[in-house]
Amino acid sequence: MKENNNPGIVFPAAPEASYVQIDEQALPLHVLDGITKGQADIKAGRIISLEEFKKRLSSAK
Repeated sequence: MKENNNPGIVFPAAPEASYVQIDEQALPLHVLDGITKGQADIKAGRIISLEEFKKRLSSAK
């Protein structure tokens, strides 16, 4: 019987950056508009925490 010395699948090393930078020109206009609106909402204080969102979602059911 022959031994199997095959190490199997070898995965490449992880890239240094944990994110991918997106060229904004590649995004559709409605996506860019949504990002701009979201940033304005944050600056205006129109945000809630994730916990508050979950409470409102569960109470709406």
